[in-house]
Amino acid sequence: MGWPALLLLLLCAVRVRGLYFHIGETEKRCFIEEIPDETMVIGNYRTQMWDKQKEVFLPSTPGLGMHVEVKDPEGKVVLSRQYGSEGRFTFTSHTPGDHQICLHSNSTRMVLFAGGRLRVHLDIQVGEHANNYPEIAAKDKLTELQLRARQLLDQVEQIQKEQDYQRYREERFRLTSESTNQRVLWWSITQTVILILTGIWQMRHLKSFFEAKKLV
Repeated sequence: MGWPALLLLLLCAVRVRGLYFHIGETEKRCFIEEIPDETMVIGNYRTQMWDKQKEVFLPSTPGLGMHVEVKDPEGKVVLSRQYGSEGRFTFTSHTPGDHQICLHSNSTRMVLFAGGRLRVHLDIQVGEHANNYPEIAAKDKLTELQLRARQLLDQVEQIQKEQDYQRYREERFRLTSESTNQRVLWWSITQTVILILTGIWQMRHLKSFFEAKKLV
């Protein structure tokens, strides 16, 4: 594999999501993230309250509560925990597919101080981008070259997981297509049999009618 192709694969492995959104009191906002199995995910968030007088979003008070819930593709709860006005959540996927990440505030302070409006800044990092390499280098006493080699190995491992996940999706799609084609085939056969039986019944009915009228 040439360097251009390798660089393209490394770029495809980048899985970072940064966004912000607005929610009301106890309103839940969910996001879907496609994640391969055995992949670490780190989410960082911070909240801002709407100031009616200044008409701007200001940093939230420490007492504001934010609940984070993560479900795997089978609907099982992977993470369910209460955090503060800003925080960091981490989980590892064990089933490949769409994971649902939901956040909501269960604090009534939004009504008193924010007019029910809250802005949430959310950053989701998937795979090797969730690793804190400066911390790893300091802990394991790695040189710059060793750290770079570690990063490349992690990227290659993440690419392998992505490829395995794509093969998993292709296999599921193939099985679904085969099942659909088989159902269509049996439905066509059933329709053909019904048409033949209907034709035979109509012919016998017409024959009996003509015989009764002594036309044949």
